[in-house]
Order: sequence, then C-alpha cells, then structure tokens
Amino acid sequence: MTRLGDSVQRASELLEQDLSSDKTVERLLTETYERRSADLSDLSPTEQAELVASRAVDVLPGVADLAARIEELRAEGRGLHVKLGIDPTAADVHLGHTVPMILLSRFQRMGHRVTLIIGDTTAKIGDPSGRSSERPPLTDEDIARNLAGYQDQVRPFFDFDQVSFRHNSEWLGSLTLPGLIGVLSQVPASALLQREDFRNRLAAGHGLTMSELIYPVAMAIDSAEIDADIELGGVDQLLNMQMGRRVMEVYGQRPQLIATNPLIEGTDGSGAKMSKSKGNYIPLTATFEEVYGRVMSIPDRLTAPYLRAWTEWTDRELELVERGIADGSLHPMDLKKVLAGEVVAALFDVETAMRARDGFTAQFSRKSFQDVESLPTVDLAEHGQTGVTAVLATVLEFTPSASAARRIAKQNGLRLVAEGDQGQQSAVLSEQDALRPLAEVVAEQHTALGGSDALYLKAGRKVARITGL
Repeated sequence: MTRLGDSVQRASELLEQDLSSDKTVERLLTETYERRSADLSDLSPTEQAELVASRAVDVLPGVADLAARIEELRAEGRGLHVKLGIDPTAADVHLGHTVPMILLSRFQRMGHRVTLIIGDTTAKIGDPSGRSSERPPLTDEDIARNLAGYQDQVRPFFDFDQVSFRHNSEWLGSLTLPGLIGVLSQVPASALLQREDFRNRLAAGHGLTMSELIYPVAMAIDSAEIDADIELGGVDQLLNMQMGRRVMEVYGQRPQLIATNPLIEGTDGSGAKMSKSKGNYIPLTATFEEVYGRVMSIPDRLTAPYLRAWTEWTDRELELVERGIADGSLHPMDLKKVLAGEVVAALFDVETAMRARDGFTAQFSRKSFQDVESLPTVDLAEHGQTGVTAVLATVLEFTPSASAARRIAKQNGLRLVAEGDQGQQSAVLSEQDALRPLAEVVAEQHTALGGSDALYLKAGRKVARITGL
C-alpha cells in the first residue's frame, strides 16, 4: 500500500468514530495535517493522474493523457514541468487563492518540477477574464507592493523552497514587434473573439481594447518559453490555457496539458465567488479565532465543497462523511467543526486548531462567554456615544457596513447578553435600538439584565465584551 493509502486507512477508521469527541478530532487533524507534507512519489502514474483529477474541474485532453505523460517522463528519469501563472493584482490573499497552490503542492510531492510565472508584464495589460469592463493596468509600484508578503501568506500551503520563480518580463520585455506579429499571424481572430465575456461586452456596446485581445496570447507565450508539460489555473482561465496549447504548437513544441481548479463560493452562501470586495472571504492574515468562526458561519451545504478544496482528504473519506450525514449518524455541525479545525491547522497547527475549537465551544455551545480566552472589546468610555451599528461596522468590524448591522437587528440577531451566577440573560435589540448610541442602549438594558459586570454585545455569531460599565 502507498503512504497515502496507509494514511487514508487510518483516517477512515477515525471518521467512523464519534466526531463530536475532541480526542477523536485531534487525532484526525493530526493525521491529515501530517498528510499535507507527505511524500506522494510512490503513487503510480495512474494514481497520480486520478489524484489530480479528483480535485480538478477538467483535465485536458484527458486523465489518461496525463497518466501517459507522467509514465513517459518517468521512464526518461524526470517529472512533469508544471506551470502556474500569477498576476499580482492584489496585496492581500484569501483562502480562495490557495486552491491551485494546494494542487501544486501535490505535484511537488509527487516528484514533479514546478515553475511559478510572475506576470509582471501581463499584469500591466490586465486579465479580462470574466470582466464586464477593461481592468485598469498595474504599475511597477503596484506589482512590487502586491508581491510583497504574498509568499509568506501562502507558505502554509506550498513549499516555496522547491520551486522556480520566473518573471514573464524576461521574454515579453524583449519581444519584438515582428516576433509578436509572427505568433499572432497564426492565431485566428475568431479564437480570441469566441470568449463569452468578449461577446457579451461587444453585444452590450462596451469597448474592447487590442491589449485585452493580446493578453491570452502573451500568457500563452509564457508556456512556450518555459516548455510546460501542464498548466494549472482557475476554470475561468480555461480559454487562456487553451491558447497556450495553440501557441506551443506555433513554437513547434508539444502542447501542454491543462488542469483547471474550481472557483470557490464565498462564505455568505449567496452563490458568488469568494471575493474581498463582497466581504465573503477568509483572509490568510486573520486570527485563528476569526478563521474558525468564519468557517463555522458558512451554510451546511458548503461544508463538503470546502473540505474538497482545502484539505488533503480523498474521495473515499469524503464519501464516508457524506454517507454519515445522509443516514443521520453524523451531525452537520460536528463535520463543520472538523472542517474549521482543518483550515486553522493548515494556517497555524493542530494545537491552535484545538484551541479554536475549545473557544468556539465555550462561546456558542456552553453559553459561557467568560470561558473564552480572547474576545474583542468595546469600551463605553471611548465609544459609548457611537451608534450601535457604527460600533459593529467600524470599531469591531463585525459587519462590512452599518446597513449590514441593521439587517442583523431586523432578523433579531442583535442582543445584549449578561452573565452572572444564574447563567445568561439577554435582551434583543430592535432596529431602532441599533441606531442609538451604545451607552444609551446599555444604560436602558443593564439593570433589567441584572446589573452584571459581565456584559456582551452579540451580533449573529460574533460576540464582544463591553467594558467601562
């Protein structure tokens, strides 16, 4: 049996036990955490291709082609040359950005060679994929700023010491006009204009620049310059990666294979892609408590897709827990706690994941906020004259806006909670209460709640301690 097979066997036995048990969950997280760095080189070419395909949307031309390419190169004493292109368009990285990095890590551990292409030239053009308007180009300063810190943020998911970094300015910066025309002359305009986002924009009367048309070709030249065997990327990049196959043929090379990864839905369950602009994301710079809490806030239906995206679980293990949910032997909340632990363990470690689990249990299950090691605080002396919605949005940053805080109040999710010898007492705050200064609301409700010194502001699942009473 392979090393992965042995690990899956041990984990499967744990998954059939009581997942509400802290001891069982800790053993499971330890097993799967260690798997993140496990050597996968003993997998056969077919097993490797199937492992890639199990987490990809598409493998093109096909999974059998990938297995054959791995076997062929193994006979030559080398592995695949794997490419992932990164346009440094933002300084902050969220969990959605790590999906291709996790798959790339598996390629590394299977013994393949990885090259990360830093798109310092293509970033100045702007990737038009999925956009309704042209994306503003980035300057050199933008690119340098966005690259700073990226490596540290993603490091928990990927070994940067075992990777080659290339900037596409190395070849695109010196590409002559005759050279570019030579490539473009063999790329039909219809191949570029078939993109749905381009067609939609043209049909709506919006502009389409020549730089946007050239972008997929420039990205494709990257594949030819490094002679990639396979390229990874989001499913929204499929047409760009297919252009890579076409341009590699222009260069007289064997076309690369393609593996696309899914675009992950955001935490709010709206169906929209995880995005900082929509506020439905989990930043890699968040505290372990915040990461755990954000995962626990997702709809139950996202638990399985998130397990598939961010853990080293295999299909066999996912099928075990999905069967447990279906037959009632596994509670969805217990599985979601395992998922939250997996994400925290990946970003920090298993010990920290268990601390987050204990804190969440104390906060939301035992109903004792005083048992929680660290809670955000809001001081009445400093913020008492600030409206409750503003406190939630700007002081505590519990909500992305004051209007979002009002919506929580409309849904009876905004409360003052007091803890004392007799347990908890709470008062639901109305939408009108949410618009009033925090000190006024506290003064009005504090006595009715028993006058306890342990007073908390609760918005949905998020809790803050009120000080300065």
